Amino acid sequence: MHHNVYLPAEFLRVIEQILPSSLHMDDFVSACQRPLRKSIRVNTLKISVHDFCNRAENLGWKLEPVPWCNCGFWIDTQDSRTPLGNTLEHMSGLFYIQEASSMMPVTALFHQQDKTFDTVLDMAAAPGSKTTQIAALMNNEGLVVANEFSASRTKALYSNIERCGVRNSALTTFDGRVFGNWLPESFDAVLIDAPCSGEGTVRKDPDAMKNWSQESIAAITITQKALIESAFQALKPGGVMVYSTCTLSREENQHVCQHLKNTYGDAVTFESLESLFPAAKEAITEEGFLHIFPQIYDCEGFFVARIRKNSAVPSGVVKKRLGKFPFTKATATQTSEISRALKDSLDIEFPSGSQLWLRDREIWLFPDVLTSFIGEFKFSRMGIKVAESHKKGYRWQHQVVTSLTTGHEQAFVELSLEQAREWFMGKDIRPEEVSPSKGDVLIRYQNITIGLGKWVGNRLKNGLPRELVRDGNLF
Repeated sequence: MHHNVYLPAEFLRVIEQILPSSLHMDDFVSACQRPLRKSIRVNTLKISVHDFCNRAENLGWKLEPVPWCNCGFWIDTQDSRTPLGNTLEHMSGLFYIQEASSMMPVTALFHQQDKTFDTVLDMAAAPGSKTTQIAALMNNEGLVVANEFSASRTKALYSNIERCGVRNSALTTFDGRVFGNWLPESFDAVLIDAPCSGEGTVRKDPDAMKNWSQESIAAITITQKALIESAFQALKPGGVMVYSTCTLSREENQHVCQHLKNTYGDAVTFESLESLFPAAKEAITEEGFLHIFPQIYDCEGFFVARIRKNSAVPSGVVKKRLGKFPFTKATATQTSEISRALKDSLDIEFPSGSQLWLRDREIWLFPDVLTSFIGEFKFSRMGIKVAESHKKGYRWQHQVVTSLTTGHEQAFVELSLEQAREWFMGKDIRPEEVSPSKGDVLIRYQNITIGLGKWVGNRLKNGLPRELVRDGNLF
């Protein structure tokens, strides 16, 4: 099956020059013409890979493992009428629809790490596939700072973080070039999935190359070099960073990494990714980078480099003028009162490594690690919102359910298929047997906690946030 992909003649000439001798141009062109195989990543914050595979089998989905990500699979849903994005499993955050090659940078970042990272910066984070993958590998501990400069894309980033039950993130909306000066030597790891000319994306978007030109690449590389310097400055000495793109040109890939090495010399080590997965050597460059042409693994064109920072490097100085921080830390008494109320009401406990902060009537849960950044940088959204307090107690928020439940909670209402359908459309539910309990209750379907309802008389008021409501048939 081919779709008509536009590949400029000049682009093909460039590829011909950089294609390794073991590969052939005809295979390159025909791979570009084939649509991508659909792939997903299991969200291990919500379900184990083993349980997910059982579930998929019961649904008649065929899964084939992605070699460089142990929770990634190519998926064939046979002739299922429901689009993947409207399945229960997707809406409740059990998996993320993610292009297989884009799982590689995060795997490369965590490759052979003997200890977990406390702080990770994802410098160009929207729509959130890599941030949620990082959070899962951190097991929701520590702090992942997810930055996205484009305001229009931060909404998708936030709703994916919310859907996947991530609680250890802080969102920022800056040009990535500011991090080196504002937060020098602050992160154990940095991922920079750089904006690029997108030469690898033609299988997803046949028109991706319509505006391609050598001039536009030259302009993009200026930004990429500034971003990789900023990322390197923001990294702690001894830390590791991954630079990745979904493009093929050497200018945007090898040359950008080489620029970093030329700038900082011995502070920079390129760490080979040859052992990342068994077939990695088919795409490895002499520097140890992965330069992936679409025919090698039948995925998008892609580039991944892993870089170690051996020693400190200078960064610029900024005068910081941040307004008053709008949150105050909850006292020990407040914390134990809120914790007890949450336990009594929903049978949920706060995780260790986090602390409660208050703003007016709002109660938020921040990762401990975040507190060292307070006063140093402006975050647009931190941790999760737990509740709003009012005269009669607390109004718990949806994110408490998505990111703090374990599945072992005692009090819940189990929905039928019909009710679950209504629930995801944002409608209230009228269960047959009315519960004696009043107030808030966890909502489950097929053993998955999908939200938070509130008894009002004999109906359950729907607490699904607007951005997660889906109309139309789910299953």
